[in-house]
Amino acid sequence: MPGSSGRDRAIRAAGSAALAVATWAAALLGTLGGGHALAADPPPPVADFFAAPSMSRPVLSPSGKHLAVQVPGPDGRRRLVVLTLDALSESRLAAGFGDVDVDNVQWVNDDRLVFTVTDLNASWFNRSAPGLFAVDRSGEGLRTLVRRVGRPSSDTSWATEGIVSHQLGPNHRLLRVLRDGTADVMVLRYSYDNRNRELVNTSPLRLDTQTGRSRTLAEGSPEGAQAWLVDERGEPRALTTSLNGQDTVHWRDKPGSAWRALASFPTFVGSKGAFSPWQLGPEGDLYVLANRGDADGTSGLFRFDLAEGRPQTEPVVAIKGFDFAGALVVDRKAGRLLGVRYTADAADTAWFDPAMKALQARIDQRLAGTINRLDVPECGCSRWVLITSSADRQPPVYTLYDREADSYQRIGAAHPRLDTRRMALRDFERIPARDGLIFPVHVTRPVGKGPWPMVVLVHGGPYVRGGRWEWDADSQFLASRGYLVVEPEYRGSTGYGQKLFRAGWKQWGLKMQDDIADAARWAIAKGLADPKRVCIAGGSYGGYATLMGLIRDPDLYRCGVAWAAVTDIGLMYELTWSDLPEVWQQYGMPVLIGDRTKDAEQLAATSPLKQAAQLKQPLLLAHGGVDRRVPIEHFTRFRDAVKQTNPEVETLVYGEEGHGFFKPANRFEFWTRVERFLDKNLAPP
Repeated sequence: MPGSSGRDRAIRAAGSAALAVATWAAALLGTLGGGHALAADPPPPVADFFAAPSMSRPVLSPSGKHLAVQVPGPDGRRRLVVLTLDALSESRLAAGFGDVDVDNVQWVNDDRLVFTVTDLNASWFNRSAPGLFAVDRSGEGLRTLVRRVGRPSSDTSWATEGIVSHQLGPNHRLLRVLRDGTADVMVLRYSYDNRNRELVNTSPLRLDTQTGRSRTLAEGSPEGAQAWLVDERGEPRALTTSLNGQDTVHWRDKPGSAWRALASFPTFVGSKGAFSPWQLGPEGDLYVLANRGDADGTSGLFRFDLAEGRPQTEPVVAIKGFDFAGALVVDRKAGRLLGVRYTADAADTAWFDPAMKALQARIDQRLAGTINRLDVPECGCSRWVLITSSADRQPPVYTLYDREADSYQRIGAAHPRLDTRRMALRDFERIPARDGLIFPVHVTRPVGKGPWPMVVLVHGGPYVRGGRWEWDADSQFLASRGYLVVEPEYRGSTGYGQKLFRAGWKQWGLKMQDDIADAARWAIAKGLADPKRVCIAGGSYGGYATLMGLIRDPDLYRCGVAWAAVTDIGLMYELTWSDLPEVWQQYGMPVLIGDRTKDAEQLAATSPLKQAAQLKQPLLLAHGGVDRRVPIEHFTRFRDAVKQTNPEVETLVYGEEGHGFFKPANRFEFWTRVERFLDKNLAPP
């Protein structure tokens, strides 16, 4: 079990002397904001928080001799650039387009890469399936492996070869790279029943990135295949199927052998003894997520005992108070496990390899006050180590450590325009609800001294984890405008154990709503928040909770901001053009949210639409015109109902957006409107 969280380690390291690291290629990569931050300076503009990163996800090549980085070109489009680490001043443009942005880059081998594309300047409606492309690090050999929805990208003038037309359809996604000495990758084919929006089956294919030829590896697999685990040789070994409300885990003892069922559990809700295949180890071991049996019902990472047909007794990694989420770190050449990534309150790594553990300690001492993620080549022993440093006040900064010279070179930052000294501190707390249940909250405090006006920011889902200790654009933007931001991980949230998750079943608008109000009142009681200046805000389920909060607790919330909001649970069952699959409506919603027949009275009582006349406070209501997760009928019905009795309702509709606002101009406008709305309604009473 890891001894401490990444956040604790970063705070302890903050007492050490900071290291001044060298910068290079400043014209291309930029630098962090400089100068002295004065209290009288205006806050950073909206775009500095919500613009696309200036550098995204650098990736070391398998040998550790090259680094792939994603940086904007002169036209602002994100391009793929490859650096040779022994000569950092040299770089080579490997891929870039005039009408789309490079995304999700991975190395196939030391000479070839794969990537997807997206359009960071487009609304959701105009973003298409990401496709899959391959290119040599020299920029030659570009090939489309998986087509995007719509026309292929038009601008290939930078490339020495055009896109070769031998392509899979857009219903394929990258499953994993193999790094087995070939130029092959694994992709997954998704087969849908378009009539009822169901994913029927998935099939793995081995795909040659040089020729575009592929072959299926799904022969003899059970019906209803959903998730696959593939070993280092590209052979499928573990498989999860989903049929008739049951998930079944299957295993294949060796390539070509028959699949055998290991266990079966109810879809969505699990059961006692349930486990989920997670990853295959370097020697073919099956690692699974399973309940640890503690009071919180948290999950850990376990090796699976195939002879006994169950997870081993002792977890490989378990973190008190948190479900395991992370990945194995493997030395592929030696075929051994180096460590495990995990997330507690912050992201961290548990190193099993003594050399890596010592290296982590040395780098943490030198790069103080941040979480420092170390990425090493597949052999784990090369000269170069890639460090991604981040904290609550610092978006990711990327640094190369040279083991031979014991030197550091910063290569770029995600948001270089932001001055970290002007960012807000973020804390993780656990607090009691009114019925005694303990739940987490994230608290982002503005610069200065409270009590501050407060925004209670409710995460969507709701059956997801809301946040962690890191730089967060939404909360940092609000804090930069002087607002305390409280983000409750209310019951029903995942990531903190089955006890908290199951306590939220059928509690929309009830105890889930109480937790959100209790978090606000906790902040008031602590002297952090002004009780007369409290706003509630959120999107999707968070939008639902915003509306219900205004209705149920009018004495607490002075105003609300809701976007992409569910306004009536009944509509989630009724609207046929929603993308919610029938299996979720049939097996998930009746258990987690409420049965439309048996719980009809409760669902009506917790419907913002049916209680709209009770909402009297100022409200900013926004929606995307082509939202298929929460169709715009949720918005229009509620808007028409609430405006009959409430003149203080502002509305925004972005006609081409879906479930969230993706186009930069729309994103900037929305948060500018939020800023004006809060300034107007949270002014001193």
